[in-house]
Amino acid sequence: MVYHNLKALIKGIRACKTVADERALIQQESAAIRASFREEDSFQRHNNVAKLLYIHMLGSPAHFGQIECLKLVASPRFSDKRLGYLGIMLLLDENQEVLTLVTNSLKNDMNHSNMYAVGLALCTFANIASEEMSRDLANEVEKLLGSSNTYIRKKAALCALRVIKKVPELTDHFTAKAKNLLTDRNHGVLLSAITLVTEMCQIEPMILDEFRNAVPLLVRNLKSLVTTGYSPEHDVSGITDPFLQVKILRLLRMVGRNDVQASEAMNDILAQVATNTDGTKNVGNSILYETVLTVLEIEADSGLRVMAINILGKFLSNRDNNIRYVALNTLNKVVSMDTNAVQRHRNIILDCLRDGDISIRRRALELSYALINEQNVRILIRELLAFLEVADDEFKLGMTTQISLAAERFAPNKRWHIDTFLRVLKLAGNFVREEILSSFIRLVAHTPELQPYTASKLYVALKADISQESLTLAATWILGEYSDILIEGGLVDEDEPKPITDKEVVDLSLSVLDSPYANYLSRQFVLAAITKISSRTTTSTTEQERIAEVLLKYTTSPELELQQRAVEFASLFSLGELREGVLERMPPPELRQTVLGVVSENKPVGSTKSKDGDLLGSEDIPTSGTAGNGETATPNDDLLAQIFGSSPAAPTSAPAPQAQAQPARSAVDDILGLFGSTSLPPTAPQSTASLTAAAPPSSAFAAISSAAPAPAPTPAASRLQSYTAYDKNELRITLTPQTSPSKPGVVMIRAQFQATGSLPAIGVNFQAAVPKSQQLQMLPMTNGDVHPGATETQQMRVLAPVGSNVRLRLRISFTVGGQAVQDQVDFAGFPPGLTGGTS
Repeated sequence: MVYHNLKALIKGIRACKTVADERALIQQESAAIRASFREEDSFQRHNNVAKLLYIHMLGSPAHFGQIECLKLVASPRFSDKRLGYLGIMLLLDENQEVLTLVTNSLKNDMNHSNMYAVGLALCTFANIASEEMSRDLANEVEKLLGSSNTYIRKKAALCALRVIKKVPELTDHFTAKAKNLLTDRNHGVLLSAITLVTEMCQIEPMILDEFRNAVPLLVRNLKSLVTTGYSPEHDVSGITDPFLQVKILRLLRMVGRNDVQASEAMNDILAQVATNTDGTKNVGNSILYETVLTVLEIEADSGLRVMAINILGKFLSNRDNNIRYVALNTLNKVVSMDTNAVQRHRNIILDCLRDGDISIRRRALELSYALINEQNVRILIRELLAFLEVADDEFKLGMTTQISLAAERFAPNKRWHIDTFLRVLKLAGNFVREEILSSFIRLVAHTPELQPYTASKLYVALKADISQESLTLAATWILGEYSDILIEGGLVDEDEPKPITDKEVVDLSLSVLDSPYANYLSRQFVLAAITKISSRTTTSTTEQERIAEVLLKYTTSPELELQQRAVEFASLFSLGELREGVLERMPPPELRQTVLGVVSENKPVGSTKSKDGDLLGSEDIPTSGTAGNGETATPNDDLLAQIFGSSPAAPTSAPAPQAQAQPARSAVDDILGLFGSTSLPPTAPQSTASLTAAAPPSSAFAAISSAAPAPAPTPAASRLQSYTAYDKNELRITLTPQTSPSKPGVVMIRAQFQATGSLPAIGVNFQAAVPKSQQLQMLPMTNGDVHPGATETQQMRVLAPVGSNVRLRLRISFTVGGQAVQDQVDFAGFPPGLTGGTS
């Protein structure tokens, strides 16, 4: 059955009882439409295309009607044109070859005497224009931007928007006409014009200067919208044309950024919008939010910024979760601009920690971290600890890190600092990073006056709860080191000390071994702790024998590390006085800065600088061109991170009390394999005065980036000989050692870089590593680009034990002929005895 019009077809399809019936009907009707097209039935073409478009919307093929749509567009009848252009928009896209046939029809209709025909052409162009069509019809669109008809000007502005998106280089063609459109009084034209100008400024930033002159005009338009009374045509919930207001605010934000004069011109109207807009409805909140963003991005005065932050504070009291989330998210971005203004809303931010929405809790938590300073650290840490007690597990790791770092940075005294750590260990001991636990042990070791207090608190805490891993590790370590203090002084209490015996300490330590929460690491800690307890004078012979039995039991443990420790510790029992020397109390470890200043969404802790030095780097975060120690950073830092760990090694010339951040352990077997080592303990930076001493046992490597300072070379005592270390990929590197009899163990090395081919080596990055018994310093290269015929140099200094051989592992990266090269070589070609003495 053939349906003669669209209404009949729709009725027939709806009458189908099954999908199969519907599919069969559509196939039958499609065949009839194709037959009609072949017969060139111009009277039925309109009905056929209408039916075909309905079939297309149902998901069935309709591409065979594309040419018929073009024929309808060529018809003089408006109804045919309208259906034809609708078909073109539905059946064609910018990748279709048929689209080239549409260009001429669009050009003709853009010059049509009927404004609605012109509107159809512009609407079609704005939807399907390709790059080629945009170039062909750009002049027509530009001409229509100056039309006297507001209906055409509005659509022409949207077509111009399509043109500059497809062909950005044509942006200049529309600049003058876009300026004129900004003076239009019609809201629709003005909305389209501002959208066009905003896109032009984003595509071509140089145009921003031209539109900064239009700031007074934009301000006048915005003021008229704010002060206009009720306008039925544009009213939305009591606000006049909120869409146009938002567009104007976004454009003001762009032109006012980094421009004091333009910002000054819009300060008053922004204040007026912020105070006169009704914030009880969502429409008003959207305008207020855009106003806040504009104020915070332009060069506004401080009073206006405070007002913007107060608006965000009001948003936090809104019942709508979306509005509160937006406010918290924005405050997170602006807290560094005016911390004091955000601090006024601290209480309501803390209330958001108890919100039922996890997204709001997360954003409120990040903002709470940023608000911590010396004045409010007690209050905020107390609130965060209360939230830690009920927080989801996914929050706990970041929270324990941030709380610990904030305590380290802003602690009013050591007692409060230790109490905070203890509280963290009790509440979330299974979610504490290793670095944080290490910093706590360093704190206790460097606070002898609080060691009895800390040991007592950890003893009581471990006895009450043995399930928290970090609490177990910390308590075990502290009891092993300071058991004699605990036994002699008793448990420190508020009133008077409570006596404790060595048996109780040993019982608690051994209970960890039998605990269901014990793991491989905690058992290692316990074995070391009880061995140390056995060497203290306060430990009775009975307990020493008991400890010896436990160690003997673990000498047959299937866990290799435990077995090795037990065998070694058990053998110490027969060594008498030597045992006490080996197991005496450890000296306080070297003070270091913590490496975790950032967690979760990379939000730094704290909002002000610490008086004792910034351990977290939240205020003095270096830019991409500056290293953390204030020196200019080089590209070597990134590659050093790949070779030596997550962060470049610290310069050995840095003062010891302000040591650089401890690098995280990483896979460096490729470097250590040269020297027969399998692990890389953290390298402790040393002062310049200590460079002549032997490297400490904890230093596996002393690797310095090429940005690190090094002393000037000393004059050569004899004729210098060069050794080729690298000669591949059109680059040769030679090393020239230089020694002085007055400084045995110090070797100055000059690296020379030469391009051996016709192409330059661009961006040469040269790095070196030495064995753990040696130390290395490097100066920057004279030039990172090595051109043919030129020689670039880089100075190094190696400190090695007298009589040892200097060995290097070198990593070289550069670009030659557009191809990136990265290579690694081992060099041990220096003559024996270079460091003095005999090898």
